[in-house]
Amino acid sequence: MHTLLRKSLFVAALAIALAAPASAQKRMVVIDQDTSGPGGSNIMSMLVLLQSPQVDVLGITVVTGNAWRDDEARHALRMLELIGRSDVPVALGAVYPLVRTQQETRIMSALVGQVAWLGAWGEKLPTLTTAPAGAVVAPAQAVLPGPFETRPLAEGEPHVKPIAEDAAHFLIRQVHEHPHQVTVYAAGPLTNIALAIAIDPHFAELAQGLVIMGSSLNPHTDDPEFATSPRHEFNIWFDPEAARISLRAHWPRIDVTTVDVSIKAMFTQQMLETIAKSNNPAARYIAKYSDERYYLWDELAACAWLDPSIITQTLNLYMDVDVSHGPAYGETLTWGEALKPSIDLQLVHAQVDLDLPRFSKMFVDLMSAPTPQSTLKPNK
Repeated sequence: MHTLLRKSLFVAALAIALAAPASAQKRMVVIDQDTSGPGGSNIMSMLVLLQSPQVDVLGITVVTGNAWRDDEARHALRMLELIGRSDVPVALGAVYPLVRTQQETRIMSALVGQVAWLGAWGEKLPTLTTAPAGAVVAPAQAVLPGPFETRPLAEGEPHVKPIAEDAAHFLIRQVHEHPHQVTVYAAGPLTNIALAIAIDPHFAELAQGLVIMGSSLNPHTDDPEFATSPRHEFNIWFDPEAARISLRAHWPRIDVTTVDVSIKAMFTQQMLETIAKSNNPAARYIAKYSDERYYLWDELAACAWLDPSIITQTLNLYMDVDVSHGPAYGETLTWGEALKPSIDLQLVHAQVDLDLPRFSKMFVDLMSAPTPQSTLKPNK
């Protein structure tokens, strides 16, 4: 199809979607994310889904990844306040990976080489100022976090709190209440997803599908993070065991936005300047707080779920994760049909190329638009 015609059809479709009545059937999604902020890829990807008139965001489940969970949750709650969407529930999830520890990571880095991005492992372990009554705390050992950290947020403190329900049970409840209708959008480490699978073996099959920003195959880049370590990707690496559990579960469909395609989409100054021309809440938030010019990792995963046609090349592969605790611990493993192991692996649709102009326009348009309101009853 001629490029101009394709672009015209997309603009027309977006205009129709923006004008669609609130009563129209919307797609349901739970966002599972390491919601570090303010601004940046984690927050802006959530805004993609919150800004889409096609979507009802059932809730946000927070997992440690780029930063510690409690700090992340504060950023998510404050963003929701600033765009007028405090109706979206935020549930606290896992603080630590299932197996990987900060100490082991530091020891392995010295033995097998450094990694470019440590995320929360690059910070101090979260601790409580005072242990809660009845808590048993081992000497010289960090205890599980309780209250939020007290470091001030640039965007101001949220006035609302997370819901009492934990992330894994929130995820499970949503797929049971809306069987085969809820997509789980997972753009951080997969710890919460793995916990939900462990608690409820029917969780994955009751969802509509799983969307992951994660994995790396063979990215063509000079970026030192991937040029000499093409199978390393942070979300999978941070909790390899959780990624393995999540990828092996029986989802109706798994879509994966890989490093290979993500590094082709950069958040540019021109995109920011265009968004900043809008006076709508999401645009004002991005103009003020998104000062990072980097890959649009998570935003692409969200947009590709909304409009799969922005992806121009997909590889259908069987995907797993190295959990050997050796030099390749946390790296992506893949096979085609002919060479895959005999174990029960699932087919994933791995995105490796995109229509960049179309994606960029879609992202800018969504970020510039008014924030739609939910058509769901309050979910507290």
